Amino acid sequence: MDMKKLEHILLAKDNEDYALLFERALKAAGVEARLNVVSDGHEAVDYLTGTDPFSDRTKHPFPKLLLLDLKMPRMDGFEVLSAVRQRLGFTQLPVIVLTHSDNPADVRRAYELGATSYFRKPDSLEGLDEMIHVLHAYWLKFNHFPE
Repeated sequence: MDMKKLEHILLAKDNEDYALLFERALKAAGVEARLNVVSDGHEAVDYLTGTDPFSDRTKHPFPKLLLLDLKMPRMDGFEVLSAVRQRLGFTQLPVIVLTHSDNPADVRRAYELGATSYFRKPDSLEGLDEMIHVLHAYWLKFNHFPE
């Protein structure tokens, strides 16, 4: 695949093991996308705004998709959602909440703050594989985005 056409995904997740597992699952599913990982909400906002150390847009391109955990240090996922939608005005960036929480209040709050979708993290490798296929098919293959 042409590097210019390679899709970029930003994963905001404070668990390094899960980030590695997610990256391996993407490759195993044949998803041709580059995964950039940040470990907390503050880094996610810095990445999206191109603030140091993420100012090099060749190494840290603006993502086509943000996968966002809710429970993170320094700035949680709700605060990131609020910043992305209200303060930064990134209204067209798809933000998929990816969390263990199935608390109805969390789901409602995430959508109120501008989440595009809310996925509960699968508890098995098979579930992760299925979720990645859905993410790839809908968000990277078939969905059309404005330029």
